[in-house]
Amino acid sequence: MAAPGLRIATINHDMNERHTRYTYGKVLVKKNAWLGMNVTICPGVTIGAYAVVAAGAVVTKDVPDYAVVGGVPAKVIRMLDPAEQKE
Repeated sequence: MAAPGLRIATINHDMNERHTRYTYGKVLVKKNAWLGMNVTICPGVTIGAYAVVAAGAVVTKDVPDYAVVGGVPAKVIRMLDPAEQKE
């Protein structure tokens, strides 16, 4: 699920050659991940299955399955119980 304002970046400027070189990274969002309003996902990040990303978070690193993350940069707030998840 993706809320309004979601930004997924797959390209960035190289830190040393800012005007001529770009870096690229795939973004993968796994099954039943929930992405809140105005979330930004940076290049090369994987959002795990059943993960929840809180509104306004900036995700710079991979998010584990069943994790709830939030903040700038996003950090794990808690883990969900896989046995409680319903389809």
